[in-house]
Amino acid sequence: MSLVALKNHCIFLLVTLIFPAICYCEEANSLYTRATYYGSPDCYGTPSGACGFGEYGRKIYDGKVSGVSRLYRNGTGCGACYQVRCKVPGHCTDEGTKIVVTDYGEGDHTDFILSVRAYSEMASPGMASHLLAYGVVDVEYRRIPCRYYGYNFMIKVHENSRFPNYLAIVPIYLSGAFDVQAVEVWQADCKEWRGMRKAYGAVWDMPNPPTGSLTFRVQLSFSAYGEVKWVQLADVLPDEWKAGIAYDTNLLLD
Repeated sequence: MSLVALKNHCIFLLVTLIFPAICYCEEANSLYTRATYYGSPDCYGTPSGACGFGEYGRKIYDGKVSGVSRLYRNGTGCGACYQVRCKVPGHCTDEGTKIVVTDYGEGDHTDFILSVRAYSEMASPGMASHLLAYGVVDVEYRRIPCRYYGYNFMIKVHENSRFPNYLAIVPIYLSGAFDVQAVEVWQADCKEWRGMRKAYGAVWDMPNPPTGSLTFRVQLSFSAYGEVKWVQLADVLPDEWKAGIAYDTNLLLD
């Protein structure tokens, strides 16, 4: 297995396909905006989020999820993680909350529409109800690496897929701070890569995909430095892939 050393600077390294690891760190300056929250019966996220994550987008990060406005970036921002801290004196912790983007939403000049779980986690002990009463609060935020301990990067076959004529996929458990810029599938009989279409949110699709087990390559951008790399994912989907199933890529992003 290749190693990635983290010292004073961040290094982005494309490594071998057998249990590879890509490491990321960031010393980001905080930015300022406003945040609000949306209600749900159990304070988790919603399976109908604009990113197309489904149930994954409801409880990932223990339901500490958010819809975003300009940070959505036409779906490229789906799956990005942020640390968000409120700025109400006497009401907020220094740590704030760590969230993952699963939806698009616009509020009262807000960039974040947090789940109740995420919004409440910004509050000091005993102050959650007071913070909720504000409705909208000033916050500072910064992008941070996502952490999915115990999970490799996975490719989920979207529920709308229809074997063998239509394939839609959703990248999930994308650790680190990478954006998915493009997805391609290897067509073995033609010996060429075929690009998938960005359908919406984090969903990529293709009519009449190649037959047999499917190998992908994913273009990841390293947002802090503008660096772009291709990562190849060999034989991720089996010959008869099934809608709704998430397949392990054996790629560890960190």
